[in-house]
Amino acid sequence: MYRTHTCGELNISHENKEVTLSGWVQRIRNKGFMIWVDLRDRYGITQLIFDEERTDKAVFERAKGLSREDVIQVQGKVIKREAVNAQIATGEIEILVTALTLLNYSEIPPFTIEDNTDGGEDLRMKYRYLDIRRTPVRENLIFRHKVGMMVRNYLSQQGFIEVETPVLIKSTPEGARDFVVPSRMNAGEFYALPQSPQTFKQLLMVGGLDKYFQIVKCFRDEDLRADRQPEFTQIDCEMSFVEQEDIISTFEGLAKHLLKELKGLEFGAFPRMTYAEAMKTYGNDKPDIRFGMKFGELNDLAQHRDFKVFNEAELVVGIAVPGANSYTRKEIDALVEWVKRPQIGASGLVYVKCNEDGSFKSSVDKFYNEDDLKLWAERTGAQAGDLICILSGKANKVRAQLSALRMELAERLGLRKPDEYAPLWVVDFPLLEWNEDENRFFAMHHPFTSPKPEDISLLDTNPAAVRANAYDLVLNGNEVGGGSIRIFDRELQAKMFELLGFTAEQAQAQFGFLMNAFKYGAPPHGGLAFGFDRLVALLGGQETIRDFIAFPKNNSGRDVMIDAPSPIDEAQLKELSIAVTVQK
Repeated sequence: MYRTHTCGELNISHENKEVTLSGWVQRIRNKGFMIWVDLRDRYGITQLIFDEERTDKAVFERAKGLSREDVIQVQGKVIKREAVNAQIATGEIEILVTALTLLNYSEIPPFTIEDNTDGGEDLRMKYRYLDIRRTPVRENLIFRHKVGMMVRNYLSQQGFIEVETPVLIKSTPEGARDFVVPSRMNAGEFYALPQSPQTFKQLLMVGGLDKYFQIVKCFRDEDLRADRQPEFTQIDCEMSFVEQEDIISTFEGLAKHLLKELKGLEFGAFPRMTYAEAMKTYGNDKPDIRFGMKFGELNDLAQHRDFKVFNEAELVVGIAVPGANSYTRKEIDALVEWVKRPQIGASGLVYVKCNEDGSFKSSVDKFYNEDDLKLWAERTGAQAGDLICILSGKANKVRAQLSALRMELAERLGLRKPDEYAPLWVVDFPLLEWNEDENRFFAMHHPFTSPKPEDISLLDTNPAAVRANAYDLVLNGNEVGGGSIRIFDRELQAKMFELLGFTAEQAQAQFGFLMNAFKYGAPPHGGLAFGFDRLVALLGGQETIRDFIAFPKNNSGRDVMIDAPSPIDEAQLKELSIAVTVQK
């Protein structure tokens, strides 16, 4: 056999035991008359010792030729280690080697296989199979597995059935761009990869399965960032004969279970906030409530002087930054430049220093007196020692700008602590949002979201005012789950398609299979999907999901390890009836 034990399980209780180990050479220390080798596998590290006096001469000579990352097998006796290493589980013992077999040699890796490696991210992604050997990456993948098993076990115990849904489906015009797959058997026609199993899980409810879940791959051809990949994983769920409270209760239970089992944290009922309140108070629909800095709207307090910038603004709004009164002029100027960056787009920033003696100093002292600034401090909740940052402009834009500034300042001040968790439900989203460029409504979530029953009458008179029967679960400023009660009435679904600009013919062509299913007794149903990658990353104390994916894409959507996407052979294109013209 290749091994009797792993490299992480031996301890002083195994002293004098003859063992066989296999793994990778992590580190070599050669003192001439004695060689120590750290042997690594998935389970840990065990120190090997080759002694010129006690080790067979041929074995000792072979040990001299070992290199980092060689794959070896050793036999030997477990002995007590003279200098205990408390940093590893096997630190009390070492193996006095009696036999050594080189199973496979290794070239010197392009970066060190250590917790703190010298390899940059691009290099490590190119050699991801080597990066996975490092403890932090390996532990992240094991943690991901652990979370997945907890989810499966919890939902199964709650009566959910895991069902696989198709990966080759029909392209639909709503939502993000689809990845499309040409069909060889049906020339000129294409499948799409699913952005979610939305319609299929609704059909499973029509089929009477009652409670469905799936840990499923989804695909969206959209711009990337640290917490987004072209292919990602969802915990996708649906239930029949439920209302919003049933869904929230069920999946709040799942979130509490994960937080308790993985982090040792217990929570009461998660707080709730309406979409309107979230936008007004934090400037976005996924607020991080681990810290304050709530928005204070200042129009009535700031638009009575001769300061044109505020007087012409649709919204004047500020936040109190705790303890930031100590910021130097250079630091404040850097903040001003930060909000002026194209990614943020603000035209400038007004600040007020709240001094310890109760006085105020602002960048607009020419226009506003101490009494004015005191009212601003009261409105934003500023205390002595704080700094008030104020932006102004178009309401929607300035809220987004101040929200970005709030998060940036919280990061700089160390307020976004990865070991603190603050879950929150955001509810009562608008059903529709107006797109001025296309002069039509789009569904804020998706076309199958039900309006609030009390708002249905507004669909004919004031569609923009209709609230959705939708809810998002937010954790530490990240949306980790979202869902809704679905439309299950055929006539209401047809009305929704009409509001979204579909003709009856287009709706039938795109979603006729769902509309037809509704003819046959569709039950009331609703569901929720967790972003599994993001949820795992947050529970692991990080926000970058790539660290918890075995083989992630880079920010350009490329897999630099296998060099994908890549051109395909012309014969394949011809077989698929595709002509490709690449402009140089």
